[in-house]
Amino acid sequence: MPKPPIVDPATIDLTHIEYGIEAIRQCNQQRYEMEQLTAVVRLDLEKRLIIAYKDLTENEFWVRGHIPGRPLMPGVIMCEAAAQAASFLIMHTLEKPPNFVGFGGLDAVKFRGPVAPGDRFVIVGHIINLRARLATFASQAFVGTKMVFEGVIHGVPM
Repeated sequence: MPKPPIVDPATIDLTHIEYGIEAIRQCNQQRYEMEQLTAVVRLDLEKRLIIAYKDLTENEFWVRGHIPGRPLMPGVIMCEAAAQAASFLIMHTLEKPPNFVGFGGLDAVKFRGPVAPGDRFVIVGHIINLRARLATFASQAFVGTKMVFEGVIHGVPM
């Protein structure tokens, strides 16, 4: 059974973009096929919370081979998208931001539904713990109001 939503997905305003792709690129170093965020719609530094999304298209690098005829977003890419949202939030939360936030690990990851081209993969997460050498981030992702992913991301400020 999934955990309760961090934020009720029915209440998220996806039309109000706080940070577009250029602002995301200022914090996250991933480029080209590895950019997994389209926009950030909420960044609440007081609550250490982020809401971001990735619009999936037929041009994603994994579409042709995962699964031919019925492409599904790979779980590892879901994890990467959540990690990029965590990184963006961490970079904005730390008083002295690091050069980047490395991927330190995953815990309690569950894939709860399919994600396909044409979907908007909405990531909601918040920082559980933030220290100089390790950040812990609870994350969930939704397509519409259905939770399709949840997990804990560990980031390493570098």
